[in-house]
Amino acid sequence: MSEFTGKRVLVTGAGKGIGRATAELMAEYGARVVALSRDPNDLASLSAAIGCETIAVDLADPVATRIAARSAQPIDLLVNCAGTTILEPFLETSVESFNHLYTVNVIAAAVIAQETARNMIERGIKGAIVNVSSLSSWIGFADHAAYCASKGGLDGLTTVMANELGRQGIRVNAVNPCVTLTPMAVKAWSDPAKADPMLQRIPLGRFIEPREVAETIAFLLSDRASMVNGVTLPVDGGFMVN
Repeated sequence: MSEFTGKRVLVTGAGKGIGRATAELMAEYGARVVALSRDPNDLASLSAAIGCETIAVDLADPVATRIAARSAQPIDLLVNCAGTTILEPFLETSVESFNHLYTVNVIAAAVIAQETARNMIERGIKGAIVNVSSLSSWIGFADHAAYCASKGGLDGLTTVMANELGRQGIRVNAVNPCVTLTPMAVKAWSDPAKADPMLQRIPLGRFIEPREVAETIAFLLSDRASMVNGVTLPVDGGFMVN
């Protein structure tokens, strides 16, 4: 994929999981990766592996997030992959949980996309943005009230961004993975009593590897997806058809 050679790609949540796999893949494809994450140790190990630029910031702080996004520019392609979860039964889900997940999973993505899109428009380039959402935006998994709500919000944000930014030549799409074997997912799906019914509903019979989501993200960023705008794309092994 020589089309990525020399492109500056900002990947949030690049320290672990899908974000790290995406950063590694884009570096393999010749992109100049700017990796953003909360943990400086994760960023240091990633930088040692692929030679990327790094930005450490806590996305729960919108002001710091905006400053970090501005410092990353110029960016040609953006992957909003950072996310977090809190597992609580609905009747016990706190306002604090809703606020924290919305801040990290939705508001941070919006802030970073605002600063990146403004810079793209100022430079007159046609860029692409991929928001990493979740199947949880469509399926009401038990104990995931705040998480499902935040991912539904991210999908809604994606469609508005695609409508408005598409008119400026910036495509915006989302990927919506099923259970992907990241540290966060391992925590959430470690109980066989919970995991086995999920596996039984996936026709391909297994959970997803982070690299498989990263390859889908790379497609949506590429010129091969030049007329794909505003989609929320399941990466689910067929979960949604069963």
